[in-house]
Amino acid sequence: MPALPSPPSAPSTTVLLTGFDPFDGASVNPSWLAVQALHGERLLDHTVVAAQLPTVFGESLRRLTALLDEHRPALVICVGQAGGRGALSLERVAINLDDAPIADNAGAQPIDAPVRPGAPAAYFTGLPIKTMLAELQAAGIAAEVSQTAGTFVCNHVFYGLMHALATRRGLRHARGGFVHVPWLPEQGRPSMALDGIVRGLRLAVRCALRERQDRALGAGATH
Repeated sequence: MPALPSPPSAPSTTVLLTGFDPFDGASVNPSWLAVQALHGERLLDHTVVAAQLPTVFGESLRRLTALLDEHRPALVICVGQAGGRGALSLERVAINLDDAPIADNAGAQPIDAPVRPGAPAAYFTGLPIKTMLAELQAAGIAAEVSQTAGTFVCNHVFYGLMHALATRRGLRHARGGFVHVPWLPEQGRPSMALDGIVRGLRLAVRCALRERQDRALGAGATH
């Protein structure tokens, strides 16, 4: 007798948020503090799981891959620190390039190396970033659409995430993207208080869970 087909698996109700450990001599990283504050929250019938990634080329993606395999999330938002930016930066595109201006936490400083050899040059985010932008700004939270996630470990993770979501069969249901957050006030200027970052990320997660299609809003750049 032929085997019966397996019943379809239930849709995931997990939201995976990742942040990074401190790097470049800093004692804190607001990306980790913010996602850690959301760990365990229930948002639109989904549970938030927060995890820390090392600011290390290669190892950060191995850790992220293990988290994706463990949780099979419905939504993944990786979060990183962007000193010098004064708003939550909703990243539009990840590029297949590691070109580090400083060494990572393991001392590596790749130059002009692909994140994934032979893979596409770039991936666009899977998040409704224009809708997220409008809702964040309406809530009084400084936000912007960013056209570059840099070429350090943040972009490395962003690209690796989008490549995994595009190519791994078990993750085809998931959507994901990347958000940069400013320094905390004690780190320098421009900055944003931690409670503002947390509030913004919470709103961003809710929006991404609720909205499957993005709005057509102007949020480009002239340079």
